[in-house]
Amino acid sequence: MSGGEAPARAAETALLAEIAKLAPPGVKVGCRAIRDGDEKLLLPEEAQTISSRQLHTRRASGAARAIARQLLVLEGIENPVIKRSASGAPLWPAGITGSLAHDDVMAVAAVARKAGAVSLGIDVEPAEPLPADIADIVPIFGDILDGIDQYLALRLLFSAKEAVYKASFPLDGKVLGYEHIAVDLQGRKAVTATGRRAQLWFCLFPRVVVLAEASADAVAPLSWPEQVSPNW
Repeated sequence: MSGGEAPARAAETALLAEIAKLAPPGVKVGCRAIRDGDEKLLLPEEAQTISSRQLHTRRASGAARAIARQLLVLEGIENPVIKRSASGAPLWPAGITGSLAHDDVMAVAAVARKAGAVSLGIDVEPAEPLPADIADIVPIFGDILDGIDQYLALRLLFSAKEAVYKASFPLDGKVLGYEHIAVDLQGRKAVTATGRRAQLWFCLFPRVVVLAEASADAVAPLSWPEQVSPNW
């Protein structure tokens, strides 16, 4: 094992142990440290749909899809291919919901049968405070951060909103900003301006990972002023 391979394996093992704890029944999760050469993990059909020429983006996409394909095989899907849609979202086999994510170091994936989970979203972030310029635009009045380590609370909030958006977009087709998603980290739930509700599972170490599952039905679209209070 090369000098760079051992730390990558250790990082994967540590994170997988944590995300395996948070995954609800019926949802499979996995992770992979992004390595040099991971762009070669893209299948030809997948590579044709990923327009980015940036090497790191293609490496991250290859890592995430390699994980997801392994999870799909465990679900009984033969020879899975995960192309990229025009919107940028991954295209899953019939009857499957899933989500991919990566930061600069780690890629993660989650998949499930739609019979057991309506729509999934996942996000991964470094376990570090959110940069100030982003921290200024993520929170809204309706967010609840009680009970979360303040060092990582805004990073977790950011990650939760990313995961909820990924879970809600396939169902509603609506582009949402941070101001359109209210999150209760204490209650591990969220709601969007379209009325879509989501349940959350998350860990803070060794990286911040949030898994979101959107509800099957949306409530009536909410009255959503700039400073929203969703009446948790």
